[in-house]
Amino acid sequence: MIYHLSMQTTGLAAGLLLIISHAAALIQPAALQRAAVSFPRSRAAATALIAVAALWSFLLVSRIDLGEFSPLRNIMLFGIVAGAILSWLYLEEFLAVRALGMILLLAAEPVLESAFLRTEPDRILLTLLGVAWAIAGLFLVGMPYLLRDALSWATSTQLRWSTAAAGGLLYGIALAATAALRW
Repeated sequence: MIYHLSMQTTGLAAGLLLIISHAAALIQPAALQRAAVSFPRSRAAATALIAVAALWSFLLVSRIDLGEFSPLRNIMLFGIVAGAILSWLYLEEFLAVRALGMILLLAAEPVLESAFLRTEPDRILLTLLGVAWAIAGLFLVGMPYLLRDALSWATSTQLRWSTAAAGGLLYGIALAATAALRW
């Protein structure tokens, strides 16, 4: 285990993240729709997200047991820093989306790890979220234009935006309530 987080802590954190983000999408739809449409090519978002992804990866590689790859730790750490800098300099096309995909892949691990080998049937809420984040992360890194298309589709009508935001809000409420009351 890398993170040693309880299922309750992870569920509450993920649930609150979903509640806050999706409630904001319901409360301020116009502003967040504009931000969502401009996100894929946003240089500011790309800078912040690639920095978070690089820092998280750097801390992870510097602290975990790499087993037989431990002698390569310094090379990996250098590669993370160099990769982040070079990506920021030369990979301008959908860098924010790719960096978001990296963060989703990194975030899926503690979510899935906290539910691993647990017997509670409602752990499926965390497992589904972790798997969804992992799959979304893979697609965002490999095919970032899909997020642009999905955001264009979701922001084209108010009903689509509200339905997506309400669905995420309800899932977040279910996750946080289950974490607080049952785990």
